[in-house]
Amino acid sequence: MNSNYDFQSICSQFRLYGDFVSVQPYGNGHINDTYQLTYCQSGKNVRYILQKINTNVFRNPVSLMDNIQRVTEHLKRKCTNSRGTLTLILTEKWKPYVVDASGNYWRVYLFIENARSYDVLETEQQAYEAAKVFGQFQADLVDLPGPRLIETIPDFHNTPARVAALEKAIREDRCGRVASVRKEIDFVLSRREEAGRLLELNARGVIPERITHNDTKLNNVLIDTENGTGICVIDLDTVMPGLAHYDFGDMVRTGTSPAAEDERDLSKVTMQFGMFEALLRGYCATAGSFLNDVELEYLPFSGKLITLEIGMRFLTDYLEGDVYFKIHRDNHNLDRCRTQFKLVESIEQQYGRMRKLTDEIKKELKK
Repeated sequence: MNSNYDFQSICSQFRLYGDFVSVQPYGNGHINDTYQLTYCQSGKNVRYILQKINTNVFRNPVSLMDNIQRVTEHLKRKCTNSRGTLTLILTEKWKPYVVDASGNYWRVYLFIENARSYDVLETEQQAYEAAKVFGQFQADLVDLPGPRLIETIPDFHNTPARVAALEKAIREDRCGRVASVRKEIDFVLSRREEAGRLLELNARGVIPERITHNDTKLNNVLIDTENGTGICVIDLDTVMPGLAHYDFGDMVRTGTSPAAEDERDLSKVTMQFGMFEALLRGYCATAGSFLNDVELEYLPFSGKLITLEIGMRFLTDYLEGDVYFKIHRDNHNLDRCRTQFKLVESIEQQYGRMRKLTDEIKKELKK
């Protein structure tokens, strides 16, 4: 843990009551630094989540926190219980963040007890519950009052822009790694014509802009540890304008394979159709209330596209010297990239069956 931070000074600026007990690293996120805080209130320990926002990734943390505050307050008005959305702890000056003496931005959330997330889903019921929560999240934000949310990372799911970034990294080859990954590069470039399909439909007005989470790894949903139901969505840094497909596509990417995102044994990587069906049914159970027919039609395609996109992001970062995603071993981003591309192949092999199931669910929604 970084001992250079004056945690007690930082935390004293938030409306946290009781006595400071401890702070320790928490979770395994790629971007922000996350800690578990414990305070003693009237003899009872109460936990919070403290995060240092990565301003190398999120260049406008003030606008980011404005997005999160607007979204969580809107969701709280719709929730039937206090665990239905993250709860920001405001500062003594009623702001949702603190800036420390070194210019670092910090925020605090109430810790949601009796809940956990899963890096790899274990059952189809978990997949259904997680997708249902993400669909409800989108549905609840359909009527978020203006103005338009800030794009915390512009072009985050702009797949043609991601292809262009990869091509730039290939040309520059700043780490001398291009020659060793020609197979992976060719895998992307052979599918580049599909990269802009969703954005083209949006530009034509066929599929509308929505408010989306944009990082729907299944470990960004909390599941109740007692009854297995979905509770709420977490990690709201990338909540901003987007397409519904960005969220569903990333659910397919992270929820259908039994393998970890960085699995090196590619024989373990496959799209389990039962998991896909659970995700699709769970998502449509809530998001089906507002999605149009074309949005529904392109849900299977989004799984392939977002998996391809994330794979090329890992590949680009590998070529640029591992500057974006945290790595924990040599070739970590390359391992992640290869896992994504193997999953793309599995999706392509089952694509017809995915489309058929989607058509069946579309008919069910119209009954």
